[in-house]
Amino acid sequence: MSDNLKNRALRLGLYGVLARWDELAEQPWLPQLVAVEEEERHRRGLERRLKNAHIGRFKPMADFDWAWPTSIDRAAVEDLLRSDPVQEEINVIFVGPNGTGKTMILQNLAYQSILSGRSVLFTTASAMLNHLAAQDGSRALQFALRRYCSPAILAIDEVGYLSYGNRHADLLFEVVTRRYGEKRPILVSTNKTFGEWNEVFPNAACVVTLVDRLIHRSEIVHIEGESYRLKEAKERAERRKKAKTTPGKTTAP
Repeated sequence: MSDNLKNRALRLGLYGVLARWDELAEQPWLPQLVAVEEEERHRRGLERRLKNAHIGRFKPMADFDWAWPTSIDRAAVEDLLRSDPVQEEINVIFVGPNGTGKTMILQNLAYQSILSGRSVLFTTASAMLNHLAAQDGSRALQFALRRYCSPAILAIDEVGYLSYGNRHADLLFEVVTRRYGEKRPILVSTNKTFGEWNEVFPNAACVVTLVDRLIHRSEIVHIEGESYRLKEAKERAERRKKAKTTPGKTTAP
């Protein structure tokens, strides 16, 4: 018990306590002190990782309407939410039309990784590529690249919603290649099949190799169906229409 407590104190960096360990080891308050410090470090670490991840507001998977997509491998998604992409050294890619829940799943997967103690950065493809392309000079670019290559997990949302030039394709290739070499996972959502990525990066020579490195050691989940956002918009419009046509109640004089 004493050795375990001492190791915990060492991990926390309680060097003053460790310096007087023979004197303090049997104090009844010491286990509580170590436990409180561990809890506080965990809380602060979680807050820091959440802040740095930039996930934004999102709905929990409990709110996901599994009945809406016409095709989705629920078991595979739930298994991914329980897994650790870092330990398994895999990329995770969600492919499907707009509005089918890809971003929601991606955010939840990133959040679960944060809870597991992993550093995460969540970004859209356009935000990342435009940020990298805007860097002036090699030194600034290398610093910006570290922002996207250093986290344990990089989540890139909305690949395929816009098209990009060769410069942007080269920058994405650089990010994918660096993370591929270090076996650091990338989580991706895209509305394009990989055969259509030439439309996202027209005339870019690196697309084939980029896709090859991205899908190697990856878990790919295909989602099919109509846009849930469009469904909700139609339902709101229908409710407004009914409200306008429903006669108002009158009260007796």
